[in-house]
Amino acid sequence: MPVATAASPWYRHLWPWIIIAILTCSVTLSLSMVFIAVTNPDPLVTDNYYEAGKGINRSLNREVLAQNLKLHARVHLDELTGEVELRLSGNSNPERLELNLISPTRPASDRRVFLTRSPSEPGRYIGQLQDRVEGRRFVELLGVEGDQTWRLFEEEQVDAADLTLGDEPLQAAQRRKD
Repeated sequence: MPVATAASPWYRHLWPWIIIAILTCSVTLSLSMVFIAVTNPDPLVTDNYYEAGKGINRSLNREVLAQNLKLHARVHLDELTGEVELRLSGNSNPERLELNLISPTRPASDRRVFLTRSPSEPGRYIGQLQDRVEGRRFVELLGVEGDQTWRLFEEEQVDAADLTLGDEPLQAAQRRKD
C-alpha cells in the first residue's frame, strides 16, 4: 500500500508568497498614484474645450489688428534693476500697455507689467518688474487702439538681452485672410 505523504501547508511554499507580494506592491503603488493625482492637480487642463476654442478666434482678431497697424516692439529687461523698457513702432500710440510674461508650464511664475508712455519720447514705454524672470516664456503685449484691443504674442527666451515682438508673421491669421 502506498504511503501518503503529508502535503505541507500553503504558507510554507514560495510561489503563493511571490503572488501575494506582487499583488501587494500593485495595490500599494496604485493607491500612492491616486494620492499623488488627487493632491497635485494639473491646472493646465481645461474642462470646457469649446470655450477655449472660441478664445482662439478672439486672439487672432487682436493679432490681425496688430498686423494691420504694423506694430513692432523691442523690449529690454534690466536684470539688476528690474526696469522694463519697450520701444513701440507702428500706427498706435496708447497711453498704457500691458506686458505679460507667461510661463508655459508654471502659472505661479507668470508676470504682468503695466508700462506707461514716456512724455519726452514717443514710442517709449517704461515699467518695473518685481523679481527676475528667466527661461522660455510666452511674451504678450496688449494695447488699445480706439475701442479695440491689439496683441503682439511670441514665444521667446527671456534670458536674451532684448526681445523683439511682431517680427514674425502670424501664419494662422494669414490663412484666415486668404
